[in-house]
Amino acid sequence: QLQASGGGLVQAGGPLRLSCAVSGRTFSTYGMGWFRQAPGKERELVAGISRSGGTTYYVDSVKGRFTISRDNAKNTVYLQMHSLKPEDTAVYYCAASGTIPAWGSVAMGSDYRYWGQGTQVTVSS
Repeated sequence: QLQASGGGLVQAGGPLRLSCAVSGRTFSTYGMGWFRQAPGKERELVAGISRSGGTTYYVDSVKGRFTISRDNAKNTVYLQMHSLKPEDTAVYYCAASGTIPAWGSVAMGSDYRYWGQGTQVTVSS
């Protein structure tokens, strides 16, 4: 089970931090990611993090502004967002991999099997 929180309304240029608490199998066996889906657009992988936390992936549009991290002791993954833009407005979903990826590998796309309920992020201009 994945429970996301932290979404809301923020002005352009502002920060926001999303959290996702995970239960189920041992948290450190999951590759974790954050996806987003804007109205009329396909869901996209925004950021992913390896089981170790040492390897990350970011879609080009958020590089330098978003940071994904995880705390394996707290069973939680985070997405710290800075310099938010109106085009970041979307429903954000945390996701966990179905299989157990290599310790230093980031799960991508179809690797994700488990999903949180989504949290709305709205950036006003």
